[in-house]
Amino acid sequence: MKLSRRQFGALAASSAIAFNHATTDAAETGPLETFVPCRAITRGPKNHWFGYYDKREFDPTNTLVLSNEVSFEGRSPTAGDTIAVGYVDTGNGDRWHEIGTSNAWGWQQGCMLQWLGDDGNRILWNDRQGDSFVCRIYSTETKKTRTINKPIYTVSPDGRFGLSADFRRIDNLRPGYGYDGLADPNVAVRAPADSGIWRVDLETGGEELILSLADVAAMPWPDGDKHAQAWHYFNHLLISPDAQRFIVLHRYRPEFDPNTLQFKGGFVTRMLTAAIDGTDRYVLDPSGYTSHFIWKGSDAVTMWTKPAGQKAGFYEFVDQTDQVRPVGHDKMPTNGHNTYLPSPYQDWILNDTYPDRKTRRQTVYLYHVPSGRRFDLGHIPSPPAYSGEWRCDTHPRSSNDGTKVAIDSPHDGGRQVYLLDIAEILKQG
Repeated sequence: MKLSRRQFGALAASSAIAFNHATTDAAETGPLETFVPCRAITRGPKNHWFGYYDKREFDPTNTLVLSNEVSFEGRSPTAGDTIAVGYVDTGNGDRWHEIGTSNAWGWQQGCMLQWLGDDGNRILWNDRQGDSFVCRIYSTETKKTRTINKPIYTVSPDGRFGLSADFRRIDNLRPGYGYDGLADPNVAVRAPADSGIWRVDLETGGEELILSLADVAAMPWPDGDKHAQAWHYFNHLLISPDAQRFIVLHRYRPEFDPNTLQFKGGFVTRMLTAAIDGTDRYVLDPSGYTSHFIWKGSDAVTMWTKPAGQKAGFYEFVDQTDQVRPVGHDKMPTNGHNTYLPSPYQDWILNDTYPDRKTRRQTVYLYHVPSGRRFDLGHIPSPPAYSGEWRCDTHPRSSNDGTKVAIDSPHDGGRQVYLLDIAEILKQG
């Protein structure tokens, strides 16, 4: 029997030294330090985490906090691995409410679990149904779940539509960010015309392919057309606050074997923005180094990158222009998962770091843009077992009122969700 890449990874993990919570021994990591009130809102024996930093985790009351739940750690998920999805009621003793399950998930972004719109009545996540990836939409009023026949990557602020990408292709070319279980019919095609980004109506389920991989592969490159022979995919989509444009990272790998699903070397990135129908495309960052990003309003993007002739750092790019300026280089010198707090605290950037080399601690912090001041919220240990695809980044997420921050952390016997209170720090802004 031929093993898939993920089946092989799972077998290797089970036969290697057991992944266990003894790796949280403080001798292997620096100590936990927090500088604001911090508490766990989930608990074992199962593990809990939310995933990515640009999804809405809190309901409008800021008391219901979404989370995934899983019974294992330390290996890639396979098609047979099911997680529970639900929320923690922080207004009622942190009670856990399960609302469904998913067979379409990864350690970094979970199953795209998120609240829809501003009414607090709908929750969305991705799942697998038969030979398709789909999304589920749960009603907190009726307790019923309906299905949309496309998985969703990002949703409009009002929750009326979302954008979908091909998670089968992502799984091949960026393991850990796609979903296992379904073969990519275009695995041997470098830039397929029928794969790309779809706009999906979350009320009717109607869908339209608005940007294909063939479209972007054909866009001019500054250094010629050699990239046309690479293997192209899309990753990291985000709709603007006014729902008029979206960001997508167009990535490619120069070498990929469609028979073995193996690739050599890294990937190259260019950031595109486009109108919400896929037209009016603009290469905002052609550097090849674009990493984490967030919209600043609806006409600018703050991102970690390395523009031509500049050092790596956070920069603000004005959409559809060549205007670029550095942001917080002295206080935010390393890559992290950056967002802006909501109004009235939109001058604050919420960010984190990866584990440092000596103590393996991740720092969660706030940066006040007008004053240039940085406030560390905590240094969070990340044991060595949490590395690679199943690492546990803190991925800080703000509540809707900006006064609380949720993070994922494995520092105390498995990954769990923690809540930090930042209200007092914001008074200093």
